[in-house]
Amino acid sequence: MFQKLNNCFPISMKIYILSSGKYGKRIVNNLATTLSSEMVGIHEVEGDLPEFIEDLTPYIPEILPESDLVIAVGLKGDINLIVPEVARKTGAKSVIISINDHTQLPPGLRMEIEEDALDINVVFAKPFCGLKPIGDQYIDEFTQYFGKPELEIEFDQITGNPDEGAELIKKVTVKRDAPCGCTTFVSQELEGVPVREAEFIAAEKFHNYPCLASMAKDPELNDAILHVAGYQIREAVKKALNFTCKSAVIDEEACMGGDGCEHLCLGVCPQVNAGNGTIIIQADGKAYIDPASCGSCQLCISECPYGCIEIVEEKMDF
Repeated sequence: MFQKLNNCFPISMKIYILSSGKYGKRIVNNLATTLSSEMVGIHEVEGDLPEFIEDLTPYIPEILPESDLVIAVGLKGDINLIVPEVARKTGAKSVIISINDHTQLPPGLRMEIEEDALDINVVFAKPFCGLKPIGDQYIDEFTQYFGKPELEIEFDQITGNPDEGAELIKKVTVKRDAPCGCTTFVSQELEGVPVREAEFIAAEKFHNYPCLASMAKDPELNDAILHVAGYQIREAVKKALNFTCKSAVIDEEACMGGDGCEHLCLGVCPQVNAGNGTIIIQADGKAYIDPASCGSCQLCISECPYGCIEIVEEKMDF
């Protein structure tokens, strides 16, 4: 059985969306399944605009409704610079700009947007399904429904099979969907799946959806945005089950606590670079990998000069 929690939180805000391309359309269509009454306007931005634009004035919509939150999805290049002005004209103080390709919004362009935004709170979500509450009223209201996936999973023991891990999933409830709808899709595919296989089948179904994020390596994440998005749904499944069957693990006795390596594992981890606490530096300086959020990318293994990290494929409870 599959269930999606809708209208489980009181929400009273006005959302205006700037959308472009296939990616933008998918996001808009999925947000509308839950927040259609909150969406006060949608402006479709041309998808074949030049990357560099000198005069942005003609691209700013003439009629803009009063809004609390502006969301930009699928915009590429200089056209993103209209977002702060659109927010000002609508009265919005909160903005989410989704990044699904590192060429879409490079660091320099993000800095220009932040400088122009002044007192407008701008969040760059890379990937969009990694968005978490940040202490902003309207962005946090939005993340009650969409952002970093969150699930509840119920399962039953197979009759006549007492083995731990042989249980079958009987019900998945989506508490927070990915903005693109991938979490809902994956959850519908998990019914009847053995719990030990759930995180791996979730990863497979994630690619079947498919995710529209870039497969090119993002220099800031040290991995493809598509891969990091996939780690989010796996993490949601693992946390709902309270265990994983695959994770990188650090040998604490062999870890040198940063001596001679400056915690290289921390810098190469895509999950850490995406703002998740996957690798934790403990009080004694030794590193610890959270198995719930580890994506098993193995980048830390190749980076560790002491060889103290390995992939463990066995049941690990949280």
